Amino acid sequence: MKLQGQVAVITGAGRNIGKAMAKLFAAEGAKIAVIEMHEGRGQAVVDEISKTGQDAMLVLCDVAKSTDVEMMVSKVVARFGGIDILVNNAALTDHANIFESTEEEFDKVIAVSLKGPYLVTKYVAAQMAKQGRGGKIVNFGSTSGLIGRADGIAYAAAKAGVINMTRAMAVQLASHRIRVNCVVPNRSGSPVGFDDDVTGSRTFENLAGRLGTAEDQAKAALFLVSDDSDFIYGHPLVVDGGVMATANFPKNQFVK
Repeated sequence: MKLQGQVAVITGAGRNIGKAMAKLFAAEGAKIAVIEMHEGRGQAVVDEISKTGQDAMLVLCDVAKSTDVEMMVSKVVARFGGIDILVNNAALTDHANIFESTEEEFDKVIAVSLKGPYLVTKYVAAQMAKQGRGGKIVNFGSTSGLIGRADGIAYAAAKAGVINMTRAMAVQLASHRIRVNCVVPNRSGSPVGFDDDVTGSRTFENLAGRLGTAEDQAKAALFLVSDDSDFIYGHPLVVDGGVMATANFPKNQFVK
């Protein structure tokens, strides 16, 4: 088992990619802290993991509020004794262009999708540094943070910020033996912000010839939090079925 005995905090772990990571990390021996705002969804994941014999807990937390984040860290440490792994997966998106967007919506998306990873990392990394045994942190970006898109102005800004914030975090935390990296997905599993796991309506054009799955992203995250990637720092790992590789070519280059 690649994560035997380690404690993993995963935000937005009640559905889609977060849920897939929680289950995969637990199968690899980790104790899981499911961080959610939706109690029913989060508890369902905890119950599913518990049935396998692995240890899991639910903490309700708004990642955009520092008081919630501080309390979350305290609860996890009280239950599990420390934190070894953090995955900043929780995010909120918008579907408006710059003319249609509102300031309120922009602020809300930035608060969850950019400020959230900043706050959670700030307090979890402090705990990791205090423990003195290092740690691994994975942020979730998006190909929306690498290229322009017709809608989602706030989400595009937030995810671009997450990708470069990952580099800054890697530089600042390496001396504490904390490795920070980033997974950059494209259209994997359900759309961000959907309450249910809905994938049937999603379209795709890529080299893989299929829609990405939550499990595709979970496996990438597992690589980055395991010792298999112990020489990788500050890297945005693009897991997109080849979308970015062909971004400047005609659409007939894609497999449909």
